[in-house]
Amino acid sequence: MKYVIVIPDGGADLPVPDLAGRTPFEAARMPVLQSLARIGRVGVAGTTPPGFDAGSDVCSMSLLGYDPSRFHTGRAPIEAAALGMVFKPTDWIFRLNLVTVGDPGTPDAGLMLDHSAGAITDAEARVLVADLLAHWQRVAPIDAEGFTLTPGVSYRNILVDHAARDYRSLTTTPPHEIPRQPWVRSMPRASGASADQSARLSRLMHASADFLSAHPVNRTRRDRGLRPANMAWIWGQGTAPSLPTFESRFALRGAMITSVDLLAGIASLIGWERLHVPGLTSYHDTDYAAQGRATCDALDRFDIVCCHVESPDELSHQGDWKTKVEALEAIDAHIMAPLVAKLATYGDPASDAAALGWRLLYMPDHYTLTSTRKHDATPVPFLIAGSFIRSAVERPFTESAARSSDLVIDRGHDLMEYFLKGGLAHVRPVAPGARPRN
Repeated sequence: MKYVIVIPDGGADLPVPDLAGRTPFEAARMPVLQSLARIGRVGVAGTTPPGFDAGSDVCSMSLLGYDPSRFHTGRAPIEAAALGMVFKPTDWIFRLNLVTVGDPGTPDAGLMLDHSAGAITDAEARVLVADLLAHWQRVAPIDAEGFTLTPGVSYRNILVDHAARDYRSLTTTPPHEIPRQPWVRSMPRASGASADQSARLSRLMHASADFLSAHPVNRTRRDRGLRPANMAWIWGQGTAPSLPTFESRFALRGAMITSVDLLAGIASLIGWERLHVPGLTSYHDTDYAAQGRATCDALDRFDIVCCHVESPDELSHQGDWKTKVEALEAIDAHIMAPLVAKLATYGDPASDAAALGWRLLYMPDHYTLTSTRKHDATPVPFLIAGSFIRSAVERPFTESAARSSDLVIDRGHDLMEYFLKGGLAHVRPVAPGARPRN
């Protein structure tokens, strides 16, 4: 059997008034996806366990079959794994975003404007990151002692404290969760032994704003009408995790195609190979067709392939419902269409005992609301289609249709076993029309 997972990151949403009260999934023209829905099974799964926020780190780990309550130690350590970084047990790993905040003296002063600094390029970000660490070491050598700063992709970077400090009671806030809100209210905070460390991180963040705003890279970006990366935001802390490999659990060799280090990091931790595809970005300028071709090609070499597309999530964080619809349509036309044609070549064991067979899982990791520009923990819709998958009730792939299904998987990490083997997950039937628990 061949298996493929397509993740339209953050694709699920609430009804949008400008779309005549429809969600982007309901408004988008997705003939390929809807044809699969008619022959497959549509349901909902809770990818955000109790006590967790609806972050892509938690939700993607759950979607791929790993219980966050057992394996999640923080977001930053997952992304660091994609960079091949090795850590001691006492190292604390942080995500450092280059963000845009309102300049002093402007109407937006003190507000978090953009968690991605206007989709800053890798080249620009690398210059800023290198210069920022050098600046910290000059002006705040005591605070910066023991820290290293490694560039990632675009605005995403990894900050590591190697000095064995205690951050266990530290609370940090993702910058995408405070759009157009006063950022000073969401600075790192802690009590007890970690209180001094939260103050240390806050001082470094303030020092970054003083330095980055006047940096030549940002002066050039302003001249070009682009948002400056005028502050460093520290969050997502944790220590290095340890996960059993996917192959040891399911006897399947896997590959990941993604533009972001977070999914690549999970792939690395579970023993999957990351396949690099030229032209992929996290935004709507990504090469959807190249990702579709690469996914099809990878199926000939791997048992299971995950195709993760970041653009719906980034567009939701910008509140851009119109382009979010276009992104979902592009995924259907340029990824799903060739993928379905490729899967058909593996045949149907139900009618041909010699056929290899296939299964497909299409599923966003979480809701990302264009109305609030934030993630939401509502259980997400999913579609399973392929060999030996049949439904007695034909449903479209939409959020509301999924909620009406009797296929409800409360613990999202159980879905993987159900997808791979069928009928072995903890599935809770619900009455038609009932709304599943969050």
